[in-house]
Amino acid sequence: MFLIDDLLMSPVKGVLWVFREIHDAAQTELAGESEAITAALSELYMKLETGQLSETEFDAREKVLLDRLDRLQAEEQAAAPEKQARPRPKAKQRRRKSRSAVHPATPV
Repeated sequence: MFLIDDLLMSPVKGVLWVFREIHDAAQTELAGESEAITAALSELYMKLETGQLSETEFDAREKVLLDRLDRLQAEEQAAAPEKQARPRPKAKQRRRKSRSAVHPATPV
């Protein structure tokens, strides 16, 4: 019976695995993008301090990068409540009755 169930459910499990892999890759890419934006901001600040950029050019580039970073963080926060809205079901805990509660000891 279990073999038949496994055979029938394998296409569904395969599709779910593909979707999980796509989701993980997208999350990794988003994390990498926010790190890249942070690195670009650091580079921008260094260029300003060394005099390679003017204040107006710095302000324009900084605004673009900060807007992208804010958008990414908003998307991450929007995805977080979805995860909290569907909590995983907890496994049922079985209570074992002690032997004395099931069969009280009788004096002999």
